[in-house]
Parts: sequence; C-alpha cells; structure tokens
Amino acid sequence: MSPAPRFPAALLSRIEDAGLNASAPPQQRWLDGWLVRFSPGKAKRARCVQPVAAGRLPIADKLALASRIYDDAKLPMVVRITPFAQPRGLDGHLLAIGWTSVDDTRVMVAALAGKPKVEALPRDMVFERLGVAGFAQAVGALRGSPLAQREAHAQRLEASPVPFVPLAIRRKADGALLACGQFSREADLVGLYDVFVAPEWRGRGLARRLCARLLALACAEGATTAYLQVDAINTPARAAYARLGFADAYAYHYRVRPGDAI
Repeated sequence: MSPAPRFPAALLSRIEDAGLNASAPPQQRWLDGWLVRFSPGKAKRARCVQPVAAGRLPIADKLALASRIYDDAKLPMVVRITPFAQPRGLDGHLLAIGWTSVDDTRVMVAALAGKPKVEALPRDMVFERLGVAGFAQAVGALRGSPLAQREAHAQRLEASPVPFVPLAIRRKADGALLACGQFSREADLVGLYDVFVAPEWRGRGLARRLCARLLALACAEGATTAYLQVDAINTPARAAYARLGFADAYAYHYRVRPGDAI
C-alpha cells in the first residue's frame, strides 16, 4: 500500500497528521510509538490503535499491552493500517495471526484553486451553523446513533485541538434536518468530516452543495488543500467528491482482533 504518485509524500504525511489531530479524543495514551485511542464513540479512528512510530518493543508485546487497554475499556481492539503505519510489515503480521481486514477507505485530496463555487440551495432550505452539542446530536440523529455515541462525539469535538466549523441544511417550513457536515482546518489544510444526508434526501445534490459551502468558508480562512475520508465502496459519494475536484491519494483499512466484533 503506497501513496498515489500525483501527490507529494510530504503533503500526504501532513494530511495524515492533520486527520489525527482532527479526531483526537480525550481517551488516548501513547504506547511505545503507538497512539492508542479508546473513545466509546462511533468513529473507529477515535477508538483504534494508530501505529505512528516503530518504537522499541516487539510487536507481540505491544499488542498484548494495547489489548489490556481495550479490554479495560470494554471495546473491541482495532488497528488502523495506513501507508505510514509502523513498524513496516505490521499489516502482514496481523494478517498472519488472524486479524480481519475491514473498512477499505480512501483519503481523497483536492487543491483549492480559488474559492469554490457554491450552488444556491432550493428556496425551501437554509444553511445553519450549529454548536458542538447540537452538531453531535444532529449527526447522531441522521445516523441513528445511540445516546452514548452522540455524547462521545460531542466530547471529542469539545476536546479537539483543532478548530472546527459545523454546518447543517434544514427545511425552512418545519426545521427538519436534511444534511450536516463540518470542516477542521489546520494551517492551509482543511478536512471535511461527518458529511451525512438524510436517506430520503440523497441523490438531490445536497452533499455537493454542503461540501462546497464548507470549502468556501475554509478558503476564506486561508485553506489551499482539502482532504476527506470515504468508504472505498461508496461509489455515489466518491463520484460527488470527484466532481468537486477530489482525487484518491492513499488508502487505509482496519485490522480487528480475532474474536472481536465491531
């Protein structure tokens, strides 16, 4: 697994760092070069091992120590495998000892050449800024997440070291929530997160309009490069992002400990 050649490796490394900063939960600790996250929320990137550096301990020892953390937190143990995962060969090692691969994901990147054009919403809809708690509830409502996951999401956003801007699309007549999303900006990099459209409103261009609006706001703050993470099999979303100028930059997936269910 290696970064796509059209994007400089240094840029992709910065994007990976920005993604880690944008999803930093309070429930995390360092373990010999691995960032071990154990938030009870829905996002796997906030409740997995991020193997950032090789460290000094053998892989088996680190896995055993990390397993205790997840067992104590009553969470499944998951390891995120990116082109930057350390030590090299970690993915093959986990495969050999029976860890399952799930959630093939693409990180897509776009150069923001000028302020993106924002399409007007239909007359019966409006953009709305949300606060932390309101946004976590909005995303949770659209996803059907239980209360504990919504609270964990709000906690993670409150503790985020990087500012974020949440946005929703509502129907004017009754205030119904149709779509929501947020951006997290770090210097000239902006990441789009939690973009979600109510199932009955998909296929009507709301995600495209919402993302364009978020990118325009980020550009006004100085962003020049955007990134996002999307399931590899989510063809409609990937096509919509491609129309906004995004292209595949690198892939990642997760490995799940044998016997765990996620």
